[in-house]
Formats: sequence, structure tokens, C-alpha cells
Amino acid sequence: MSDNTRRTPLTLRKPVFKQRSTLLGSAMVGIPTLLLGTTAMAQDDDAPIMLDTMQIEERALDTNPYAEEGAPYKAKVSGDRRHVKELADTPQTISVLTQTMIQESGKSDLKDILAAQPGITLGTGENGNAFGDRYVIRGHEARSDVFVDGLKDPGMTTRESFAVEQVEITKGPSSTFAGRGSTGGAINSITKQANSEYSFNKLSAGIGTDDYRRATLDSNLRITDDIAVRANLLHAYEEVPDRAPADRERNGAALSLSLQATDKLKVIADYYHLQAFDHADLGAFISRDTGKVYEDIPSYVQDEDFLKSRVDTFTLRAEYEGDNVTITNAMRYGTTNNGYFVTGAGASTRDASDPDAPGAFTISSSNHQGWQEVDYFVNQLNLYFDADLAGKKHEFVTGLEYSRHNVLNGSYNATPTGATNCVIPSRNEITNSYCFLDGDGNTVSDINNLLQRDITKGDWDSDYQINTWSLYLMDTIEVNEFVSVFAGIRADNFDYDNVLVSTDRDTQVTSKTPYTYSDTLWNGHLGGTVKVAEDTNVYATWSTSSNINGGESDVGGNCGYGGLCSSAESVDKAKPESVENLELGIKHEMLDEKLLATAAIFRITKDDVMEGTDYDTAGTYNTGKNRVDGLEIGLTGNLTEKLSTQFGFSLMTSEILKTQATNRDGSAVEPGGRLANFSDRSGYLQLRYQLTDKFSFGGSATHASESYVGQPDSPAGDLYVPAYTVFDAFANYDINEQLKTRLNVGNVTDKNYYLTAYRSGTFAYIGDARNAQLTLSYEF
Repeated sequence: MSDNTRRTPLTLRKPVFKQRSTLLGSAMVGIPTLLLGTTAMAQDDDAPIMLDTMQIEERALDTNPYAEEGAPYKAKVSGDRRHVKELADTPQTISVLTQTMIQESGKSDLKDILAAQPGITLGTGENGNAFGDRYVIRGHEARSDVFVDGLKDPGMTTRESFAVEQVEITKGPSSTFAGRGSTGGAINSITKQANSEYSFNKLSAGIGTDDYRRATLDSNLRITDDIAVRANLLHAYEEVPDRAPADRERNGAALSLSLQATDKLKVIADYYHLQAFDHADLGAFISRDTGKVYEDIPSYVQDEDFLKSRVDTFTLRAEYEGDNVTITNAMRYGTTNNGYFVTGAGASTRDASDPDAPGAFTISSSNHQGWQEVDYFVNQLNLYFDADLAGKKHEFVTGLEYSRHNVLNGSYNATPTGATNCVIPSRNEITNSYCFLDGDGNTVSDINNLLQRDITKGDWDSDYQINTWSLYLMDTIEVNEFVSVFAGIRADNFDYDNVLVSTDRDTQVTSKTPYTYSDTLWNGHLGGTVKVAEDTNVYATWSTSSNINGGESDVGGNCGYGGLCSSAESVDKAKPESVENLELGIKHEMLDEKLLATAAIFRITKDDVMEGTDYDTAGTYNTGKNRVDGLEIGLTGNLTEKLSTQFGFSLMTSEILKTQATNRDGSAVEPGGRLANFSDRSGYLQLRYQLTDKFSFGGSATHASESYVGQPDSPAGDLYVPAYTVFDAFANYDINEQLKTRLNVGNVTDKNYYLTAYRSGTFAYIGDARNAQLTLSYEF
């Protein structure tokens, strides 16, 4: 286990000494000096001198600087330096996915990477809440709890891993670090930074099934001892496996400049850009008659459908390392744009007036659409200093943060110009519509050009603005050589302003209603670690988080999804939703710190939940309460010198303790049910075996139990997506030191499985069918 001093990670762009992490360049100077010195001593003293064996380990050019030396699946420290202890000494569950592990898994979108992890499921969008990356951690939605390098990354966008060093998943509420929200946890991506110690280039190109292609460039240029630049570039395209013509495209660039201005002052400037374009349908649907997913469904994506996002962020960091104090300041400005017009499919029965097949079963189309424009600014100032108080060592972190978050939401207008082909009942009306099955139950011809919609961007309907000042103080106290304590407190003072546009259906009169209020949220964190053996820690932690009325920016007045639950006149009457977490765990390092085993039991209780019944009512104040109890275990690192693993398993139960929700017949929902969008069991295992110096192979298994649909924080409905287990495989072969290949096969058994479904079952996301990719990498 580590000592009491946090080890700042080396860049690892050079070979390093395995024993003392001394840079090789220093060693080449020091070894001759050491030999001369020992010879001189031998001349003065005839006693033999015994020297320790020194081992030198070569590192890959793009090695993750936060990873454990010689264990590429295991991270040693967090990329967020506010975690002053190594991960093995931190009293909290933090799962870290390293760059090597992510690349060998064959997954690249952050959504796919996280969906495989234990304790995480996915949520869905629809007309009232935006499509994009939506995560549910330990039973609670975390779509706004996404960070990049410790700064919040707002907006419902697609996120990619091409410029990521590692992904950190903090489990349990942690508002001391994350601020408002973070009910079930938070996600923090650590990006690749320029480094002035080594120049390198890595070019990767891949081809595969389903017209897959992917090309990346990672280039770091050492200009001087003090200046370096780094560029990461991406182009990727593929058809959705077995769902063509549905497809996905990604184009990105991440640029980084590092300047060591003085011995103590370092400046880092970053620019990140990503454009993502998905041309895909919404998958299958759940039949209300059978309660099962309707599997025999063609790809019905329409030619004009899209889900697109664009992200542009600029970040400037300054780090001052003094003798007894470190000051860091990170400032970011970013914009994100997310727009979608996607087609759904649902079970229908042709009306008696249908000319082709009256009363026959069919599949009809639906539209889901919206757009979102986000611009934000954040400045985070942190002060790190150590002090001895009352004979105890204290490691203080204090921070001041300001953020401005503006979101404009709107909708699209669409006019279908294609000829209708069926008559179905819809909302107590009989309508001419578009069906994907003909009168005989076969797929219609030209299914992907059926509706022929003319789509235009409409006006905005929600103008969301929130400004927040945050102040926090954290302290890690070394009580003695066996016991350490972490304590943190944070205050978030916010000003909330949201203008909602509504149109009366009868009069067509449009009105704009402002919702404005302010408040201060207080949250705390207390944890203790006891070293029960040299390599074993037992810890206990208590932490809180809170969220506000209307805290989600993409849903306006849709209370059930985190939108406003009240009238404008009483918007400040609701108390913040409050969350408390209790966790008891153990962390044990093995095999010379190359393997970390963890286990934790936890209880998350969410109180004062604001509940929404449907889209026609404002919801209720602070009437809900729920609880999640669970056990999570993990094993990460090297099992042997040749076998590496990333393993995690989560076993959880959820319970609705209080609710004013109603059933479809209007009757009250009784407490005691489970949460929606929640898997009791989930696990992930990735293994890698180094058979020879040049050849390694491995695979992964992802498991999730059934998940019942519904709104976040609401009782689960009676529809669900079934449990699944999916297997992937990969193999690496090093042609030489510079040229390497990797083969990935996803969903080896070609299993039909579904990741999540909308609360009414009208669509269920389909997991990718079997696919394969071959990647060639060249380092120079």
C-alpha cells in the first residue's frame, strides 16, 4: 500500500526505473557516477559492496501516466488531483477504465463503454426530453453528472473516447466534488495532454464489417524542454450492425499546448471538437399484449432522419507549484449543439375502414424530435497546501468555482410528403398513416423512404439559464500511521431562470412564462480509512448530494424527468431533493501493487423527491422517497505476469419508500415497488492473456438482469427489457516494435439483446449484432 504522500504521476513518455520510478535519462548519467563512486570506496575499504539489482522497463510511447506501472488495466491515481490519495487509499468506490482497457474492448463511444459497467444502465429520450448520452448510476439518472478533467461537461451530446486517457466512474453521491446533482455518482473523462519530455506519433487505421472504418492520429511534439504540442484526430464511420442503412459517423480533433513558463508555473491550453451524426431508428418495441420485445422488425430509419451533435470547447489551465502550496486554475468555454428527428415504431391495428387489411396487425411510425443549443463558461480555482495541526498532518484542498450555463431548447417542424399506406386509430381519431408492414404482414417496399418529410428548425420553447458560485473545503488527515480521515463541505449558491413557451391548443395563443428563484445548497462528505494490514484498507464513508426543482435543462416543465414541477408563482416553494449515502468497503492490493481487489456495501436514500405524473400536470412537491441497497466487488490489474483483468459485479435492490404516483386506472401506487430503469444484477469481465512477447488475446463478458421501464425516480412499470449476457473477443499481434495489429469481434454469439426502453415500451434500443474490426497501428 502507498505511503502518506500522494505520488504525482510521471508522464511515462520515457522508459523508467521500475524500482524507484527514476527517469532513464537521469539514470544514464547516474550509473557511471555510481560505478566510479563504488570503485573509489572499494579502494578505501576492501569490504565487498553489494548492489541491488536494477530493473528497467520499457514503456509504450502513449502510456497512460495515471496507470500502474506494468499493469495497463489498473490505474494508480485519479486524474482529478483533488483526490489526494492513491485510489487504493481513497475511501470511496471509484472505477477507472484505462486507455488500454478501453481500446482492447473494441468500444469507442462513451455510452457503449459505460453501458457495459456494473451498476450502470441507460436511459432514453423522447419528445419531452432530449436524446443523447443518458446514464443511470446505481438507480439514479446521471445525464448531467458528466465531467471532463474535473469540469462539468453539459449538454445532451454524443461523447467519444479518442482523446481520453482514462474514464473515472465515482459511485455514490459526491456533491463535495461534483456540486449539484451526482445522486448515484459522476463520470469524469481524463484527456490526453501535451508533454515536453518525449516526441511520439501513433497512427491507427481500422476496417471491418458493416462498412466500418476508423482512423486516429495521436501526435506529441516536444518543441523545447518547456514547450510541447499534441494533436489527436479522429474519423470513424460504420453502419449499425445488421440495421443498415442505419449508420454512425464521428469526426473529431483535440489539440493541446503545454508551456512550462517558469520552474514553478505551467500553462496548458486545449481545444476539443467533435461532430457526431447518427442516422438510425429507435429499434424495437415492447408488445403490451405479450409483455415481450417484438424482435422481428426491419430497419425502418427514414432517409431524412438524424441525430447530430457538435461540441467545441476551449480550456486554459495554469498550475503554480510553490514550496508549500500548489495553485491551479482551470477556465473553460464551450458550446454544444444537439438536434434529432428520429422515427419510432409501434404495434397498431388497422382500422375497419382500411382498404387493404381491415383489423390486421401492423407496425406504424412515430416521430421524436427536438434541438438544444448550449453555451457555458466555468472557472475553477483550487488551492492545495499541507499543514501540521495538533500534531497531525493535514492535506487541504479548497476551491472556488463559478459557472454560467445557458441552454436553448426547441423543436422541429416536419411535413410528410409521401403517400400514406394505412388507416389506423390514433388518439380517438381515425387517421391516414404510414405503416411498415403491408396488408399481408410483409415489409413494405422502399421502407426507408416512406414518409419523405420536409424538416425545418422551429422556434425555441425553453430558455434555461443557471449561474452558480461554489465554495468547497476538503481535508485529508493522517491520524496515525494506520488511520486517515477525509472530510469535505461544499456550498453551491445558484440563480435560476427559465422561460417556458406554451401554446393554448384551442386559442393558439402563445405565452412566455418566466420561472426565477435562488438558493444555496450545502453538502458534505466524511470518510475514514483504517490500514488493517500493510496492503489492506477498510473504509467507511458518508456523503450527501442535492438537486433542485427544474434542475435538468432539457425538459422544461416535464417534472418526471427533472424539469419544473410547479407554477411560476411557487417555483421556490419546493425543497431541494436530498440524497444520503452510506458505504463500507475494503481495498486490498496484491502482487506488488499490480492487482487491486475491492468490495463495498452501500445504501443510497433519496428523499424529498419531486414527482411527476404525466405531461399534463405539474407534479407534486417532495412527495417521493426511495432507497437503493447494494454490493459491488471489483478486481483490476495483473492476475499473473501474463494475465490481466478488469472485473466488476454489482448486486442491488431498490425500493420505493413513499410515492404519490398513480396507476393507469387512476389508483394509488403502493410503496414497496422497485425503481424504473434499474438492473438488480450487472457485471463486466475483461481478460487479456499475453501468450508470447508478440501475441496476446482476450475477451469480455457483459451481463445485465432485466430492467423495468418507467420515469426516473418512479415506480417501475410492468414492461421490461430482458436480461442479457454478451461476449466480445480480441487479439493483438506485434509485427515489430512499431507496427501492431488488433482484431476485435463484438457480440461473438450474435445475441439479440436490448439496452433500455421508453416508459410506455414504444421503443427499445437494440444492442449491436455481431461485428468485427481489424486495426493496424504504427508508432514512430
